[in-house]
Amino acid sequence: MRWRIILLQYCFLLVSCILTALEAVPIDIDKTKVKTQPVDSAKIEPPDTGLYYDEYLKQVIDVLETDNHFREKLQKADIEEIKSGRLSKELDLVSHHVRTKLDELKRQEVARLRMLIKAKLDSLQDTGIDHHALLKQFDHLNHLNPDKFESTDLDMLIKAATSDLEHYDKTRHEEFKKYEMMKEHERREYLKTLNEEKRKEEESRFEEMRKKHENHPKVNHPGSKDQLKEVWEETDGLDPNDFDPKTFFKLHDVNNDGFLDEQELEALFTKELEKVYDPKNEEDDMVEMEEERLRMREHVMNEVDANKDRLVTLDEFLKATEKKEFLEPDSWETMDQQQFFTEEELKEYENLISLQENELKKKADELQKQKEELQRQHDQLEAQKQEYHQVVQQMEQKKLEQEIPPSGPGGKLKFEPHI
Repeated sequence: MRWRIILLQYCFLLVSCILTALEAVPIDIDKTKVKTQPVDSAKIEPPDTGLYYDEYLKQVIDVLETDNHFREKLQKADIEEIKSGRLSKELDLVSHHVRTKLDELKRQEVARLRMLIKAKLDSLQDTGIDHHALLKQFDHLNHLNPDKFESTDLDMLIKAATSDLEHYDKTRHEEFKKYEMMKEHERREYLKTLNEEKRKEEESRFEEMRKKHENHPKVNHPGSKDQLKEVWEETDGLDPNDFDPKTFFKLHDVNNDGFLDEQELEALFTKELEKVYDPKNEEDDMVEMEEERLRMREHVMNEVDANKDRLVTLDEFLKATEKKEFLEPDSWETMDQQQFFTEEELKEYENLISLQENELKKKADELQKQKEELQRQHDQLEAQKQEYHQVVQQMEQKKLEQEIPPSGPGGKLKFEPHI
């Protein structure tokens, strides 16, 4: 159903169970020549969104989809209605059976979150924190009513997923930038440990690897006619002279849902990425390859996805192929042609690392002092224990001596008891 596609795709979910497929576009080409294998959409598993409530999100949507009334209402919904949460009010009209299942899902999710909190507190050895207060951190459900799934819960779930995933790409870019700065920081720190001769050799080797990485075939502009025609010819095994955008769209709409989602788009860039990155080459970083893939997908989405729902329709795709940028694109700058951070940013990052290292060292010193103090107390207790043991032995010896009567020279008692 379209509402499910919009909601899940907006949350980076690849929809697999489509109840009504869109009518196929006629393809006047021999599909036996196409290299791509047919995909059984019923077997496609939605990928993990990366959200800590990913499983809960999927389960809630699956249960809601079983309600005919709710499904019918959401069929007509657009992306803004779903994102705004206005449709959450329809939850009051779903069947009792569905509400019961949703209640159970919420109870399970609350129990899971409480276990996470408990595990965290146990690791910190802190039992004085209110578990109920900590539940307020989780904004994808209403913690004030842990037993009932209400319209508020659906509203919060949709808004939380939308907000979290809208910032997903930005977060990935920031993490990649930190990764690149850490690489450079570690390289420079390593150079400091070498003598002048070795340092020159290492810098020469680094420069040689950099040039070797940059020496790659031309990378086509993502989403351009040249790029898509290369996929058409090399991946699909079709004649480049027969390139047809409508046919191309249908071939790469893997799950036949009438959209090109983000995963299907990223798959189109594999050939371009292979020109630059090879996991067998020391100079090629696979983390950088995934960042390049993300940049390509973002660029195409910005150019093609007119309504910004993270899905490319056939109409949007065909309109994009009519633009000048599709036929005469600018050259695409790969990541090896860009600088991701300035010296000032690197210095600031190194200062942050230094502060963190100093903080860790301080904590390590404190732990070492605590360990030494505990050892001193342990040694002191052992000494006291040994001293106490000796005193007890002495007392026992004296007690035994007092209980034995003194004997005469012949071993007989000096004093005979009176009978």
